[in-house]
Amino acid sequence: MSSTQDTTSHDRPTERRMTRRNFIVWYLAGLLTALVVAIIAPILVYVYPPPGQTKRQGIKVQLPTPLDQIEPGTAVEFQSPPQTGFLMVDGGGDNYAGKIGFKGYVVNVGSELVVLSATCSHLGCQINPPSGSQKIFLCPCHGSEFDLHGKVTHGPAIAPLSHYAWHASGPGEITVLGVPLPGVG
Repeated sequence: MSSTQDTTSHDRPTERRMTRRNFIVWYLAGLLTALVVAIIAPILVYVYPPPGQTKRQGIKVQLPTPLDQIEPGTAVEFQSPPQTGFLMVDGGGDNYAGKIGFKGYVVNVGSELVVLSATCSHLGCQINPPSGSQKIFLCPCHGSEFDLHGKVTHGPAIAPLSHYAWHASGPGEITVLGVPLPGVG
């Protein structure tokens, strides 16, 4: 009989009692896990925003001057509507494809219209439109100059102005590719 009692006692798992040390270890592990989740969850929401808020769409913008009445060598300024921003399609320096801008210019360059971002490619200042006989965009921060196509004519900027993707949607209206920005503007 004693041999059968030995085999049954080995088959049974050993039971551990909950000691004070085990309780404290499990309590601190649970507390640490809750703290890590509480810190990481908001960061993940920031890093991975809901998909509906970053959807690209055409943003209609009313111009103060109809497209066919913009004089050659001049620019018409426009702003993004509240809670929207325009997407740059190219660029360099401080500007890059996909960066959001809030202001731009429709420029009549001879036989074509060009839509440029108003953000300087040097350090991101807002450029001034051409005025008077000067046919250049001027950055008031550091003196960079750009021609009507957005190319650098005088530094310190080394990259041209960015363009916006656009199309005419009426005589005094354009549609620019952008994104909704809830809570901005």
